[in-house]
Amino acid sequence: MRVRNMIGHSGREIANQFIIESKDGVYFQSYNAVIAFKPYSGKTQLDSAFWDYSRTTGKYRNLFLGETKEETERKIKDGVYLLNNLNGVDYERV
Repeated sequence: MRVRNMIGHSGREIANQFIIESKDGVYFQSYNAVIAFKPYSGKTQLDSAFWDYSRTTGKYRNLFLGETKEETERKIKDGVYLLNNLNGVDYERV
């Protein structure tokens, strides 16, 4: 597993935004929450509670996915992306 800071459009590392490369695919983590997972095989997954958590998260999620929020919402609706619990959190208790 390899963890690195996300690189922004300016070419600089972005604090608190991480790219995690695993044997199964690539994750995007914002602060302490996994936001998205792009598996090497299968559909991209977004965390059902945190994928659209804040403006900052959205900005970097868009960079990770290479698209706008509207495109992401359309892909969720069309079943191209799956919403899952990527953080192992009991959302009913949060």
